[in-house]
Amino acid sequence: MNVGEFLSRRRATRLATDASHAPFVPKARAFNGVSKQPAPHDAGMQSRPLEAGQMQSRALERGHSELRRDPPQSKPVATRTTQVANQTNSGPDQPTSPADTHKPAANIEIDFEGISGRIVGFPIEEGRYEQIVAAPGRALFTQFPVRGSLGHSFIKDEPHDDGTLLAYDFSEQRCGSLANEVGEIRLAADHHTLVYRSAYRLRAIDALELLGDADQRPTIGTESSRRTGWIDVSRASVAVEPRDEWAQMYYEAWRLQREQFWDKAMSQVDWGVVRDRYAVLLPRIRTRGELSDLFWEMQGELGTSHAYEYFGDYRRPPSYKVGLLGADLAFDERSGGYRIVRILRGDSWNRDSDSPLAEPGLRVREGEIIIGVGGLAVSRERSVESLLVNHAGREVALTLLDLEGVRRRVIVKTLRDERALRYRNWVDANRKLVHDRTDGRVGYVHIPDMGPAGFAEFHRGYLAEFNREGLIVDARYNRGGHVSALLLEKLGRKRVGYDIPRHGLPRPYPDESVAGPLVGLTNQFAGSDGDIFSHCFKLYKLGPMVGKRTWGGVIGIWPQHPLVDGTITTQPEFSFWFTDVGWKVENYGTDPDFDIDVAPHDYRDGKDPQMEKALELVLAALREHPVKLPSFDGRPNLAPPKLPPRT
Repeated sequence: MNVGEFLSRRRATRLATDASHAPFVPKARAFNGVSKQPAPHDAGMQSRPLEAGQMQSRALERGHSELRRDPPQSKPVATRTTQVANQTNSGPDQPTSPADTHKPAANIEIDFEGISGRIVGFPIEEGRYEQIVAAPGRALFTQFPVRGSLGHSFIKDEPHDDGTLLAYDFSEQRCGSLANEVGEIRLAADHHTLVYRSAYRLRAIDALELLGDADQRPTIGTESSRRTGWIDVSRASVAVEPRDEWAQMYYEAWRLQREQFWDKAMSQVDWGVVRDRYAVLLPRIRTRGELSDLFWEMQGELGTSHAYEYFGDYRRPPSYKVGLLGADLAFDERSGGYRIVRILRGDSWNRDSDSPLAEPGLRVREGEIIIGVGGLAVSRERSVESLLVNHAGREVALTLLDLEGVRRRVIVKTLRDERALRYRNWVDANRKLVHDRTDGRVGYVHIPDMGPAGFAEFHRGYLAEFNREGLIVDARYNRGGHVSALLLEKLGRKRVGYDIPRHGLPRPYPDESVAGPLVGLTNQFAGSDGDIFSHCFKLYKLGPMVGKRTWGGVIGIWPQHPLVDGTITTQPEFSFWFTDVGWKVENYGTDPDFDIDVAPHDYRDGKDPQMEKALELVLAALREHPVKLPSFDGRPNLAPPKLPPRT
């Protein structure tokens, strides 16, 4: 998004969270029944006199402070029958509304005994539903289409505004739509006004308006007015004093660690002392980047993995990305151009992960020479890359000298990123090496991470490779995630039989089980769930592990508490314990069975000693325990027995 959109979105978010009566409020976290004393920062900010120019900033901060205030001690809850009364608070902070003064308190009796047996299914079709709110005589809820997980980050909550706002009317006994292209919804305190987000805009509607079908709803305008319901959030602005905001963010990040860290004792670290130690640096901070440094240093005192800080309100410098061609080039002295040494091939059906030079119809070949880019001649001093600055994802004209010495001009659309393309080439090269060295008897699978991309990549390789005699499972450079248990479960399947059809080949039982030996690969760049996968590969005795000791970070996170400027700080919340080493994978990692390093000169020369050792082990295992497909002899004879001749 551009700067204007970002600032508009930020202003709207702050406006929505500033007042207690606003329809948008942060999600509440479950309370454990133990109240905490406020940090010294809280008391200091409340007693500190305000200057006139700081009133608006302080009001905003007070709104956030009230929303995050620790709740009082919880009261016992009856387990059998509970009387609930709708009571109003007539104190000065919460004035009684006129509507409440005319409504008598309603007594509601809830019979908890057997309540789980009185659950009734809601009369709507099966689908993906998210939020639900209640209005008089209606239930309103959002429905979203089913979407895949690839390409989405679990660190940052990405808004989706492709939902439909539905309402079920209990008197009419039917369901209808109220709006399309809906994201998040909030119902106001009057239980009639509903506000929803669509892209970076807000719209208010009547929750009790007539129901209609999605294709019969009238088209609404885009202008901000009472008629359309669109709210002009550009009119709202907030004066922010960065130093005050940074101090509030610092203390909130400290409190989040205090409340969320997996060990209540904070691993014996005096967390109050840590707070005060780094708080003295707050008056010295001059930039948002320095605040980020302070977060990292403070959280680093825990000596624990996964204590991160992301995003935030930074001043973004201009970006001039280089357009990429998905090819290896080398300068050619004779022609003064750049020879195409290798065209990298990825997935031809996905143009973002294949070389632009491989586009069907261009007929660009390896060995041809690029002598011009965008009408400008290249030279030793003027490289192809320098002429592609600020051309990422754009079409550009290349002048080529083909293998016959004929000049020609082609138009290509450059890539913004080559990582997916070069990753695919690395995996394919490893798989080809394994197949060539084992005469096709052994398969190869790489797992780049333990998230959606890694889960997809594992099955992309595994489903094509598991039916060989053995398998090399490569978890090097694994970035972690949360699906290691699913992959280990599949790798742990032991083949005990076959399903024999009349037509086709025998199918192993269980499905997708490996018949022969497994060998694992890992290294110092495999971490988080990559640590867990590598350690449990050994615990389950799936096969020997080759490589280097892993990263050593197995305390998981669940990022869900953004700070006021959009910063995400993560709290290590879920610590892993194993039957053999207890807590000791954290801050250490897991050791391979065969410690093999890849020296810099090996990497330079294209050698992979770790892969060589894995091949040695899997071939030795096949020699010792050869894998052969059963002959499936002795098929049952179900013919009736021959009767003796009649006499």
